[in-house]
Amino acid sequence: MFEQRLQLLRERLERADIDCAIITDDDSVYYFTGYYDYLHMDFGRPTLLVVPRDGDSLLITPSMEKDMAEASARVDRIAEWNDGLGDEWREQLPAVLTGAGRIGIEPDLMPAIVRNYLDSIVEKGRFVDVMPVIAGMRMIKSPEELQLARHAGQVAMAMMEAGRAAIGNNVPEFEVALATSAAGTRKAADLLATHYDDTCMSPNTHFLQIMASGREITKPHHRASTRIMKHGDPVFLCFCGMTNFHRFKLGFDRTFWIGEVTDDKQAEVYEVAVASQKAALATLRPGITAETVHAAYAEVIQQAGHDYPFRCGRATGYSFLEKPELVFGDKTVLQPGMVLAVDGSVSIAKSFRAQVGDSFIVTEDGYEQITDHPKALQDMIL
Repeated sequence: MFEQRLQLLRERLERADIDCAIITDDDSVYYFTGYYDYLHMDFGRPTLLVVPRDGDSLLITPSMEKDMAEASARVDRIAEWNDGLGDEWREQLPAVLTGAGRIGIEPDLMPAIVRNYLDSIVEKGRFVDVMPVIAGMRMIKSPEELQLARHAGQVAMAMMEAGRAAIGNNVPEFEVALATSAAGTRKAADLLATHYDDTCMSPNTHFLQIMASGREITKPHHRASTRIMKHGDPVFLCFCGMTNFHRFKLGFDRTFWIGEVTDDKQAEVYEVAVASQKAALATLRPGITAETVHAAYAEVIQQAGHDYPFRCGRATGYSFLEKPELVFGDKTVLQPGMVLAVDGSVSIAKSFRAQVGDSFIVTEDGYEQITDHPKALQDMIL
């Protein structure tokens, strides 16, 4: 699988008249090689994948990752570097770039330390943006990726059920986060043991739980805190960060209430959010543009008298945000094999916010839903 992706990348580079690509985004490094370095740039240690359109692929990675790289990287050559020895990760680059006319880089994703060095050894006119080439390849998922997406959906649903069960009067938010993390990890571990042969892939869910309750409900990326939830509180749960199974990401969220909905306006806003997602899904199929889905969603929200909303959704995969985005201006034509998070949402500043969201695979004649949880108002009252 990884060897095929590298070969396809070479063909795309030739078509784009790019002599060599330097890839630094860790999700794309994994996509093309099967290699992942959990630290990557977080500790100032670059990993680079160099892919000439004619020639051997090269993975440049810290020597401490030697065993991991040799076990997992599907590349022609691995070059290790160590802190403070020689020219570190820079040492290989002058030679491999010699003779390369047009060099493809990821200008929006490349670490500044790498870009600054490349600028010192390569004339700027030789750089070209390779991100559209890579994004185009990653938009349509392989059968193996679609299996990961479905399994990620199962992990997300296990987390949602556990979170729902943990929400209650006089319960601190962080207890919900503990419950979702444990449930997601156990489900992921079961799936890894049953379907995959990769002892290096961790089942543990990570990323701080996104949730908000009571007066904090208008903060869409509030993290679980020590706040004590009370009867009548609305509670928002989002797993767009924690759904990360075998490196595959999804979007999934719901809004709940503890005991009862005490404000009729909240119920009204919630129903609009649900209706906006339903309108988006009524358009979701191959052959339409990404912005068409957003337009259907936005129309419902604005006709109900609310402000123009943020994007309806986005593509996911090995990255949290991929192409296309479901937003005005994105004219990408949807195709079978894309994986999309599709939301319904309404926000009223400093008052209330409701959101429901799920993930879907675009199919030949519509879509396949890969996350599922009740969304009727009566089902969201715990």
